[in-house]
Amino acid sequence: MLAGLLLPLLLWACAVSGADLRGRVVSVSDGDTLKVVSGRKETTIRLAGIDAPERRQPYSEQAKRALSEMVFGKDVRVVIQDTDRYGRTVGVVYVGRKQVNLELVRMGLAWHYRQYSDDKDLARAEVEARKARRGLWADRKPVAPWDWRRANAAAARR
Repeated sequence: MLAGLLLPLLLWACAVSGADLRGRVVSVSDGDTLKVVSGRKETTIRLAGIDAPERRQPYSEQAKRALSEMVFGKDVRVVIQDTDRYGRTVGVVYVGRKQVNLELVRMGLAWHYRQYSDDKDLARAEVEARKARRGLWADRKPVAPWDWRRANAAAARR
């Protein structure tokens, strides 16, 4: 009986964390969200450990364009880490050997999302992009997406 209870739990844990999803990218919503089709199933993927500028925020179009150029219409591998509160699959996306999440931070088109990630490679990539003033780091005072969302939510409540 115990084995009967543990097997479903084990299968669920594998499906949620550390499992791979392979498929083709069919759309890019913004600089950190895309859709992958695997078989007949479409899955929304939120790139783990990063946060790209929001719509109408400076550099949002550049981030979306860069992500699209890297992944749209291509076969990807997603290393699943979690499911977020919106039901999106959170994961690290690879095109071949290139880690897309890391590349966006290196390009200066996304922040390392420290609130949800302690990834040292992402942290280093952000520091390097800041020093080189790449992408959004060319602005004197770039606004982090989490601050942008908070400010716009507060303005909407007024």
